[in-house]
Amino acid sequence: MTYSGTVTVGGPADVHELTDLMISKVAVGPMNNNAYLLRCRRTDEQFLIDAAAEPATLMTLVGDSGITGVVTTHRHADHWQALQDIVNATGARTYAGRYDAEGIPVPTDVPVEDGDVIRVGRVDLTARRMIGHTPGSIVLIYDDPHGHPHVFTGDCLFPGGVGNTHNDPKAFTTLISDVENKLFARLPDETWVYPGHGDDTTLGAERPHLQEWRERGW
Repeated sequence: MTYSGTVTVGGPADVHELTDLMISKVAVGPMNNNAYLLRCRRTDEQFLIDAAAEPATLMTLVGDSGITGVVTTHRHADHWQALQDIVNATGARTYAGRYDAEGIPVPTDVPVEDGDVIRVGRVDLTARRMIGHTPGSIVLIYDDPHGHPHVFTGDCLFPGGVGNTHNDPKAFTTLISDVENKLFARLPDETWVYPGHGDDTTLGAERPHLQEWRERGW
């Protein structure tokens, strides 16, 4: 099965099969949000990234195995519309960046700091705080021991640029600096990027445009 990372609302999930981790991507809601279900292939433990909308769709994706946790990448409402329903249905623990947790109406069980590790079965995800799109956005990095890294960027990095900083030059400068220093400076070009909306990309595809992004200011 070939993974493309292209999904549509109402359409099937696309599944990226790695050696130790299965990543299922689905698009939900009126803003075409991406949600990602991670499953450790050694333990079958599952974990959800962004319960954005359409709880019935997300629960179909989760299936009978349930989830042990759900992380919200940032406080914007389009990324947590289904969170309470998913928690009620599964009993999953909630995770969010410490500095965004207060803006999410569902209580955060685990406030996440920069550099914290979230474990899914025997798979580790490293959280990095990105300041600019929101005060406490987090991205999650899976450094695959069998291949290249994979990073779930929420609304901090997309094909073609960083996330919206709402016409705030200071927020833009902070966000692009964090993206450059915590992602591009540390991870190889082969790193696969899973954004909060739209198609996937790689750091290699985006790296040549960093200076262009800085010059245009968005």
